[in-house]
Amino acid sequence: MTPNDAPIVQDSPVVIIGAGPVGLAAAAHALERGLDPLVIETGDQAGSSVREWAHIPLFSPWRFDTDAAARRLLARHGWQEPAGDEVPTGGDLVERYLEPLSQLPELAGRIRYGARVLSVTRAGLDKTRTIGRERLPFVVRLQTEAGTEDVTARAVIDASGTWRTPNPLGAMGIPAVGEREALQWLAGGLPDALGRDRARFAGKRALVAGLGHSAANTLLALVDLAEEVPGTEIVWAIRGDSPQRLYGAGAADELPERGALGDRLRAAVEAGAITLLRNFAVSSLTPAPGGRVTVSATGSDGPQSVTVDTVAAATGFRPDLEMTRELQLDLDSTTESPSRLAPLIDPNFHSCGTVEPHGADVLSHPEKDFYMVGMKSYGRAPTFLLATGYEQVRSVVAAIAGDHEAARRVELSLPETGVCCSTPGSKSPAAVGFATGVAHGRSGELGVELISVPSSTTLLQLSEVSGSVDACCS
Repeated sequence: MTPNDAPIVQDSPVVIIGAGPVGLAAAAHALERGLDPLVIETGDQAGSSVREWAHIPLFSPWRFDTDAAARRLLARHGWQEPAGDEVPTGGDLVERYLEPLSQLPELAGRIRYGARVLSVTRAGLDKTRTIGRERLPFVVRLQTEAGTEDVTARAVIDASGTWRTPNPLGAMGIPAVGEREALQWLAGGLPDALGRDRARFAGKRALVAGLGHSAANTLLALVDLAEEVPGTEIVWAIRGDSPQRLYGAGAADELPERGALGDRLRAAVEAGAITLLRNFAVSSLTPAPGGRVTVSATGSDGPQSVTVDTVAAATGFRPDLEMTRELQLDLDSTTESPSRLAPLIDPNFHSCGTVEPHGADVLSHPEKDFYMVGMKSYGRAPTFLLATGYEQVRSVVAAIAGDHEAARRVELSLPETGVCCSTPGSKSPAAVGFATGVAHGRSGELGVELISVPSSTTLLQLSEVSGSVDACCS
């Protein structure tokens, strides 16, 4: 098949990669638009990644955790929507929303489980061929129990997330020396310390590495465990000098559950329940006597090391880009997100979720009708909210269906908050959305001053005074 003899394949399905919250929402919107969605899921059930952190509460209440098109589809079958102000766990999200949605007759036959996407390309072309490629269908190559299979698609929505590709523990973006050989001591980024993984932590010494909400959840679960089981010790390692970015805004946070998380963590550190190691950039892991492991680090405080029984590497996630190698994508070199989205979410300058609702225009690539959505669209940035993903797929599906006016329209309304994009403690207005921490992101730890300018460019000035000043969002 060549660009000269291949018609546009309107009868092929819209392939959606991932049967998580955002992927299933995309399928619901596609059905409303009269499109034919085909959802490809690696696991054997919907929400397979969410099930692995079922014990973790979400930050946002139910009213922000479900998609409008999905609710409309569920309502036809008598679904009872959860109370809007309740805050679900990951398990609640699966049991009360994703499972019922995936089992609806309109969707159940359109989800293929146990199929892993190996690659997405254009029929008959590699990425170096440009002329006429938009007239060709996509080819999605799958690995299943039966073998390798190619599926033709008119459009592809990649909602596969980042859960399966965690960042390494090593500080340089690559595994620390000895990290690959130390798998027996690594408990993952969100272990269930009070349930499934209790035996790994009870009465033992654990190291939690990371400065995100995953680390906070694990640390606080271990604090609870230590109250139940004497001898449980908790060590928290961060690469920077200050944990303030994770402590966040406390009671001023628009999401109370998230604000309370930061407050509880600060109190536990100040009470001595958690030993905090600052400037701890992991460089190596070495087996130690007694079945333990020694984690060594470098940093501005000089060499450090700690010997523990287990390690929770809450160091974030990154997108799997291998499957899209043969597509013509426009990705930011820092965040690995779509280039037009990157300035809004770059964690070097933002620790906030005050990202304006966005859709197809921001998420598009030179490869027509291919979109990354949901957590994967954020690349390595950590501040994604489900409500943002639902607005993304509403717009993206509208664009695929040819309704470009609807694709450009903003249909998501989030409250304003003064927590982010302002000097810490300030109550000045900020962008629309939920703040996810204090202003300036990582730059706030380095004494970087950001000046708001009336363009898309943010100017940086190195400040001799540590801390954050002025507004961070341009």
